[in-house]
Amino acid sequence: MMRRRALWLGVGLMGLALLAVLWIRSGGDLRARRFLQWGRGDAAERADLITVQRDACPGAPFILPADGFIGLLYADPNGPYSAAQPHQGIDIFSNAEPGVTPVYAAYDGYISREAGWRSALIQRVADDPLHPGRPIWLYYAHMADRDGNSFIEPAFPPGVSELFVPRGTLLGYTGDYNGDALRDIWVHLHFSIVLDDGRGRYTNELEFANTLDPSPYLGLPLNYACAQNTMQCAADVTCP
Repeated sequence: MMRRRALWLGVGLMGLALLAVLWIRSGGDLRARRFLQWGRGDAAERADLITVQRDACPGAPFILPADGFIGLLYADPNGPYSAAQPHQGIDIFSNAEPGVTPVYAAYDGYISREAGWRSALIQRVADDPLHPGRPIWLYYAHMADRDGNSFIEPAFPPGVSELFVPRGTLLGYTGDYNGDALRDIWVHLHFSIVLDDGRGRYTNELEFANTLDPSPYLGLPLNYACAQNTMQCAADVTCP
């Protein structure tokens, strides 16, 4: 019991430390100020930051896979990332407890789940809709609670391979699982687009060079360098 209390005390302190870092960063960084608002706010205050995009933006092939605050953008160089190894995808934070906010397939494709994956799925898109002729992979992560109890739909058990699902299929629910890392995380979905290795396998998502900017696929300004005041569909989501 004492060890469990000590663990949760440590988790609470890490959360406060994160807010302190965001407070320091917030002076000249709009995204950091909004992240701070999310971390400190109640449900009503958070509601203004939530993006809901159940239909694809005009001209974009993907739907947003979960409702929430898109708080960490693609290529964010700030801690826990760096300029050398920036954020490889986007993080969509849920205004709910773990296991409540649905996660949907962003596009048509083939779902696989490695035998040891508690909280993640990967989806092969056979033909990149923006670059026809090449396959890409969509990675969905953190769909479990802190203890690793999965929120992934039973249709996708560990070991499932190449199960076709259309865009909009329910995959599971957002969670706060962070593996064996001591760093606490808020309830969210990590979503990224991963390149194929040329032999029909996905590359290592942890390597930024293996990922693609999701902005044009979702029709939203999701690149850290192109951040806008509001997160909504735009005709041009690339940097000027």
